[in-house]
Amino acid sequence: MSTSTVLETEEHQALRAAVAALGKRYGREYMTSLVSEGAHPRELWAEAAKAGFLGVNLPEEYGGGGGGMAELSIVLEELGASGSPLLMMIVSPAICGTVIARFGTEEQKRQWLPGLADGSLTMAFGITEPDAGSNSHRITTTARRDGGDWLLTGRKVFVSGVDIADATLIVGRTEDARTGKLKACLFIVPRETPGFQRSQIDMEIQAPEKQFELVLDDVRLPAEALVGGGPSRSSGAENGGEDAGLLQLFAGLNPERIMTAAFAIGMGRYALGRAVEYAKTRQVWKEPIGAHQAVAHPLAQAHIELELARLMMQKAARLYDAGDDFGAGEAANMAKYAAGEACVKAVDQAVHTLGGNGLTREYGLASLITGARVARIAPVSREMILNYVSHQTLGLPKSY
Repeated sequence: MSTSTVLETEEHQALRAAVAALGKRYGREYMTSLVSEGAHPRELWAEAAKAGFLGVNLPEEYGGGGGGMAELSIVLEELGASGSPLLMMIVSPAICGTVIARFGTEEQKRQWLPGLADGSLTMAFGITEPDAGSNSHRITTTARRDGGDWLLTGRKVFVSGVDIADATLIVGRTEDARTGKLKACLFIVPRETPGFQRSQIDMEIQAPEKQFELVLDDVRLPAEALVGGGPSRSSGAENGGEDAGLLQLFAGLNPERIMTAAFAIGMGRYALGRAVEYAKTRQVWKEPIGAHQAVAHPLAQAHIELELARLMMQKAARLYDAGDDFGAGEAANMAKYAAGEACVKAVDQAVHTLGGNGLTREYGLASLITGARVARIAPVSREMILNYVSHQTLGLPKSY
């Protein structure tokens, strides 16, 4: 199946082809073997990093490719379309790399960005809490000053890849000395920091990357762990620190939604490709089953919906790379919604096309049923996106 090039330059098309070639060398069997072995995709991660794919969105002066979300989303989509997506790309270079590149101190940029770009360092992202869910205003992980340090206390759930990440970017809250109100702040917490505990969550999803619950029990962090530094270094939100928490948070969430859309589109393309191949060759009566409209039309519809989702993802990436955070927020949410819906439908139709074979391990589609649902649920549910569009785009009143 061809890919849309309407919004892509020749460089983008070349990047897409190069990543597709890399992904094809690994494929779905590579990922499923890792799951059975309890291993991580270290070889693919290293090779993607060596080719410059992992850090394509990070600044050139820190070892990145100088591109943006348009380029990084191409990388993840094509790896997914080959059956070998790298989930940590959503977290490490997209969320954490973007936040540090935009708001980090010079010291933080030098410490983290080169490693995130060349794959030698990985960073996880912790925002969701057991009692907060989608309501980020209810986050209770708090940081209080203790001399020149911070003490961070709280819990996080569904944090990907903490076991392999060198650090986790934790969303917490600090008390405003002027108002007494809590405000968002982001902290870099190294993996082996005392008091930083993790426990794996037993998931049905078959993926190399594991999910964790985190407990932070008076985790002592130096002042420089606060992204952007403290107020003494900053005159306001523009340069980071305590006054920039919400800006930092949303600067990371828009790339997260764009990359989740890329992940879902890639998965949907992989499933659809397997179904089309099967429909072309599977012959029960006179013609291959793909000749029958009852089989062909749903596959065509799935392709159309994936293409439409990609167009919205490309729009979101372009807006974000152009610095339009507000416009990108709307488009990124829409792209994530559209891609999640398209992915679920594509996977479901692919399994249905193969019939009983669609549920066998040999064809590798059944495990995608659970994985596809993730695109509807995380990092934000489809219902919360509908809330966002109804409030922010349509101007309808809130019910909460």
